[in-house]
Amino acid sequence: MSLKTNEEYEQRRTRQVSKIRAVLDYAMGVLIVGIGLFLVFRSSFNIKLNKIYPPDVFDKVYGVLTILYGCWRLYRGYKKK
Repeated sequence: MSLKTNEEYEQRRTRQVSKIRAVLDYAMGVLIVGIGLFLVFRSSFNIKLNKIYPPDVFDKVYGVLTILYGCWRLYRGYKKK
């Protein structure tokens, strides 16, 4: 193998890893935003969890922080692409 072939291989591998990480950031961002939305709007759902552990202010604050973190993960995935 020549030096140029090795460099091309490393560049191709770096691009592939970057794409995989971007997709992972997108997937995790969507999942984290979904969890945050669930926490913020949990009181409007009629689920058994609300009867056992009633929603409070901490759920909403943590939900908003989770949404912000999920949006940051989505942005990071966008910037890597």
